[in-house]
Amino acid sequence: MVVVMVAGALPEQVEFVKERLVALGFQPHLIKGVSRIVIGAVGDRRTIDAATLENLPGVEKVIPIMKPYKLASREAKEADSVVQVGRVCIGGGSVTVMAGPCAVENREQLFKAARLVRQAGAAVLRGGAFKPRTSPYSFQGLAEKGLRLLAEAAAQTGLASVTEVIDQHSLEIAKDYVDILQIGARNMQNFHLLRAVGRAGKPVLLKRGPSATIEEWLMAAEYIMSEGNENVILCERGIRTFERLTRNTLDLSAVSLVKILSHLPVVVDPSHATGDRRLVEPMSKAALAAGADGLLIEVHPDPPKALCDGQQSLYPEQFAHLMQELKVIAAATGRTVNGSAPCKQNRSA
Repeated sequence: MVVVMVAGALPEQVEFVKERLVALGFQPHLIKGVSRIVIGAVGDRRTIDAATLENLPGVEKVIPIMKPYKLASREAKEADSVVQVGRVCIGGGSVTVMAGPCAVENREQLFKAARLVRQAGAAVLRGGAFKPRTSPYSFQGLAEKGLRLLAEAAAQTGLASVTEVIDQHSLEIAKDYVDILQIGARNMQNFHLLRAVGRAGKPVLLKRGPSATIEEWLMAAEYIMSEGNENVILCERGIRTFERLTRNTLDLSAVSLVKILSHLPVVVDPSHATGDRRLVEPMSKAALAAGADGLLIEVHPDPPKALCDGQQSLYPEQFAHLMQELKVIAAATGRTVNGSAPCKQNRSA
């Protein structure tokens, strides 16, 4: 349930309600709006009569949340959430493009890719240092060496950075190097890892599992948010179907539906969704039209020589052309691409 405080509620009234919720067995989460404060209360609401809370000083009303994902739902927060990473805003009317190679291979490859995507207009540099591959014989990433290179390339170009963490060990290392921690599709329901990234104090990019329902995806976000981390970015990257001509099937209906069900920003990964660079541009455009808040795109200076996912990585000139096309689509939907101005937080409750 959510406890809506009256406009102008005093700090001591808010604190008293939080203490009361804890005493009743609830876990309170503060959601600050422009004009009022909402307290999300996670727990078994059957153990308390709403009137008990509504009679507390400063409380306007108590609203039950019927969805199993409490903190991620629109019932908890009506306005869209905006995740701010430095000067980069994810959500809130801008389209954020995250781009770079699937894997960090070496200094020359990564720094060249970083300069190219920055010049084309990307805001976030992606690059994998830990690579969970289907085959144990495939390239597994450079680990901490790759993270050092990623951090250096991001700093040199002024880009934010995102990389995948695959377990507690990689998380403990990566959180000191990058701006956004990514939970890959294979780990979407690794609940121990979800709780750990929720406590890591960094924004989290949560990919949908290949066979996960939308509700399971949102429940995975709930695990992160229940640890006190509201900075969750959802990522649709395609689901497994009977189709064999694409790597996965991009579920764009999920983007529009999740924007209705949840206040969290949603980005799309057309590279992993299709597995074919020829499909990345049209699916990127479609994702923006469906309401996506951003894109996660693989770009490599020389895709045929890539150690990972070269067939779905864009050539630099393809990415530069795509960025120009995305500006047109964004403008048609009343948005901009990668604005670096201060975030316009939609924080009204």
